[in-house]
Amino acid sequence: MTTPNPALRESATFDRGVISDIQRAAETGIYDIRGWGAKRKLPHFDDLLFLGASMSRYPLEGYREKCDTDVVLGDRNAKFPLHLDIPITIAGMSFGALSGQAKEALGRGASEVGTSTTTGDGGMTPEERGQSKNLVYQYLPSRYGMNPDDLRKADAIEIVLGQGAKPGGGGMLLGQKITERVAGMRTLPMGVDQRSACRHPDWTGPDDLAIKIIELREITNWEKPIYIKVGAARTYYDVKLAVKAGADVIVVDGMQGGTAATQDVFIEHVGIPTLAAIPQAVQALQELGVHRKVQLIVSGGIRSGADVAKAMALGADAVAIGTAALIALGDNSPRYAKQYEELGSKAGFYDDFQAGRDPAGITTQDPELSKNLDPVEGGRRLANYLRVLTMEAQTLARACGKSHLRNLEPEDLVALTVEASAMARVPLAGTTWIPGAM
Repeated sequence: MTTPNPALRESATFDRGVISDIQRAAETGIYDIRGWGAKRKLPHFDDLLFLGASMSRYPLEGYREKCDTDVVLGDRNAKFPLHLDIPITIAGMSFGALSGQAKEALGRGASEVGTSTTTGDGGMTPEERGQSKNLVYQYLPSRYGMNPDDLRKADAIEIVLGQGAKPGGGGMLLGQKITERVAGMRTLPMGVDQRSACRHPDWTGPDDLAIKIIELREITNWEKPIYIKVGAARTYYDVKLAVKAGADVIVVDGMQGGTAATQDVFIEHVGIPTLAAIPQAVQALQELGVHRKVQLIVSGGIRSGADVAKAMALGADAVAIGTAALIALGDNSPRYAKQYEELGSKAGFYDDFQAGRDPAGITTQDPELSKNLDPVEGGRRLANYLRVLTMEAQTLARACGKSHLRNLEPEDLVALTVEASAMARVPLAGTTWIPGAM
């Protein structure tokens, strides 16, 4: 047995991963592109705990007493707000980044449990519109696939100003995923890398955005709720400006949110954690007197019913999932362990979504690989997962004595670390201390 050499100490600054990154950059002269979200450890929902009822609070009996989960989104100005059965929605993921089968499966799963899905960049597909009871149309800086007819077909419109994985940056879709159909929808040449703009071409500030919102309302006869999505960065100010511009719903996407493809340096070094963004957004809404009137959807790293319940306790009206939804469909499944190893990765680690070689048939445009995803079975799996998230969140809410998920509140939470306490603005467990509070 070889005895480790005590003189061999790995550098905390230049560890083996950093050395590998430097060597790759020196050899190739290009930066690293990948999908997924931030991989560094960040303060997150796991750093919070619920204070279940005991003597000073009265719990609800799960088998006899209801805990409701419905939510209304967009009733500030829209004639037809969205009425969802559960407060867990599917985030925007484009056709192009995802296969047509994946978009269909997302629509099927969301509709089965009474929630909404979102188009993503690149336009609306018949598969998704046909299977989605409630479909939110993303209006992005690229305007790929955008047309007034599809805006009218949608049930809500989401103006995307930023994404949690890359606030301040645009999207990427590499040429190998730009097939004839994708190119036709986006009015692009086939096989050529596409980079979306990082800002909208026809307005430069909140006053212009207010005009754009009125334009979209007029195009859709004031029927559709208007969402504004921001990547979590200067969340307090961004939310206030979005409300002033006329948004019905605010979507805040934390840096744990995923992406189909962007620079690794963006994913790991831009934005703030979801946990830090929610209280800033809620404070902005409260100061304007519109908390719960302008709904708040939170995304970025939502994995379990506990995450859902904690986000809502901090003040969210609903959450959105993206990466977790793809995993539910079958992404990174051990079923394809051999194929992932052939790609130089492993099941559970695969993040080269930009390459278009996903053996699960989800993040690909290859017609043969896409066949590996059965949209009916994928939809069933997603619906099961959404039901489990909802039941877990209800279990926690009942334990806190709440008859509706929206009744959860910060008072129900404590933090395990000083960092999480300061970010979430809830006391450190066993104390009344909130770091930084006046």
